[in-house]
Amino acid sequence: MQFFSETKIDFISKRTIAFIISGTIILIGIISLIINNGPKYSIDFLGGTLLELDFTPVDANAESIKIQDIRDVLNKYGYLGAEIQEFGNPNYILVRIKGSKIVGKQVIDILQKEFPKYTKKNMNEFLRRQEEVGPRIGEELRGKAIKAILIAMLGIIIYIWWRFELSFGIAAVIALFHDVFITIGIFSIFGREISLPVIAALLTIVGYSLNDTIVVFDRIREDLKIYRRDKFKSVINHSINETLSRTVITSLTTFVVVLSLFLFGGSVIHNFALALLIGIIVGTYSSIFVASPVLVEYYERSGKKSTLIKR
Repeated sequence: MQFFSETKIDFISKRTIAFIISGTIILIGIISLIINNGPKYSIDFLGGTLLELDFTPVDANAESIKIQDIRDVLNKYGYLGAEIQEFGNPNYILVRIKGSKIVGKQVIDILQKEFPKYTKKNMNEFLRRQEEVGPRIGEELRGKAIKAILIAMLGIIIYIWWRFELSFGIAAVIALFHDVFITIGIFSIFGREISLPVIAALLTIVGYSLNDTIVVFDRIREDLKIYRRDKFKSVINHSINETLSRTVITSLTTFVVVLSLFLFGGSVIHNFALALLIGIIVGTYSSIFVASPVLVEYYERSGKKSTLIKR
């Protein structure tokens, strides 16, 4: 059963509006990045110390400690921007803070002093784990993350060039850059940090958006052979409408699953799930309003015809 059977929506005629909307969102994101001196990186990339602490109350009947109370104390002592979250158990708290192990020891001393009802135990009991990420390692991770995304984009161009033609590959990569830029821009606007899980989410977005785009492109290739006498943009419109049901249903079911992760998955994967949510929405939009319209713009401006018609 198809929810969108035999639709005849003229998507291509709305491409100018779509380009303006996309351009505006990307521009706002770029302005935010300039104002904030680039993306807000987590300690995964900047370097810092990770502390896993056991705040199990001394009194078994006492309530678990509140993360906001820990944050308020660290802010009071000048440790602004610390990442604080539950880790598997309401009493196990993960603290990520910029600085070396010496800073980590200072934070531990402060917390033991300020929360004696939760930390009356020796250091080995209170401190479950401590790890340090140096700034050089963080810089290397940042460089490798950017390289991974660029290599993925290059591989996509080569693959789609081989399967379709070069113009299709370039259109797909433009749509993917569109998705990644918007996601990073929204993270910057709302002050969210870019961490390794978020990079993983960006690469997932690239794969998800590409899958949607290739489904549309594959239908375009088939329709170009069937409707040879029709205008190119009419064939594109027909192909998008034919795949619309599949695109919307797939995106909707994926969105519901990721939304559940975002709402109930806990703070550990909150940013990861948020990036995926943004990516699903933007990726679905770009496969309809960016990738295919870019093809139309290219062939109308160049006056060329797709070689796929002859295949």
